[in-house]
Amino acid sequence: MTEVTLIETVGADSLTTLLQDAGYRVNRTEQNAVVQLLSASQGVGFAVRFGNRATDKAGEFLDFTFSCALRIQGELPAGLAERWNASRRFARLSVQGEFLVMEMDVVVADGVSHKHLLGNLLLWDRLLQELIVYLRDFSRSSAEQVAASADAESAS
Repeated sequence: MTEVTLIETVGADSLTTLLQDAGYRVNRTEQNAVVQLLSASQGVGFAVRFGNRATDKAGEFLDFTFSCALRIQGELPAGLAERWNASRRFARLSVQGEFLVMEMDVVVADGVSHKHLLGNLLLWDRLLQELIVYLRDFSRSSAEQVAASADAESAS
């Protein structure tokens, strides 16, 4: 039986390597002594933000969040985030000011395998792609509903 080394903390270097090994470009930024990683999947930008610090290892964390913020242009259809959250697992959607934000937390605190981290990255990538399709479909169906309402009003 092969013994798997468990990862109990992550840092900017280890997650940069994970992302790069999976084929992602990564830019490391630091603002007010807070490091985050910036990347993209098929043209959709996202960030990796670190959460709770590990008490015994400097620069290491027990969890992190994948985050994608899309600027809202125009009016956001009512119920868009709520429908996503009711129909999807793992990633949550919220409106934060002028941004629509999708986030997914990843916890490593009790030890996870490298394969588990890769699985979370693949899940995140898939959810990003689903979000784009969801927004396109939601926008299209909202436009069709508005047109149908306008047609119904003009017919009466």
